Amino acid sequence: MKTIPDEGTVYAISDQVVAREIEGEMIIVPITGGVGDMEDALYTLNETGREIWRRIDGRVAFGELVASLSEQYDAPIQRIREDVAALVDTLVAQGMLVAVTVG
Repeated sequence: MKTIPDEGTVYAISDQVVAREIEGEMIIVPITGGVGDMEDALYTLNETGREIWRRIDGRVAFGELVASLSEQYDAPIQRIREDVAALVDTLVAQGMLVAVTVG
């Protein structure tokens, strides 16, 4: 199981990627080497992933993100927390998200 981020951790979209929504899909494109598996790779997110991506803005803490998603989706909050943590973990590992210091 992946580690659940601290409720106060804030994430931002890396400046090393660009993302566009095209025909209902979120397409993420690395604009520099070292992001993702390949320099020319395209990444797509499903509907839930797209909702999470839209809410990551460098100001909203992980706990707030989970709480806002729990208002939208009919699922146990722990399940939402685990699913969001898994996606965030993957996107951080791929260099698409970064943890930021707020203050």
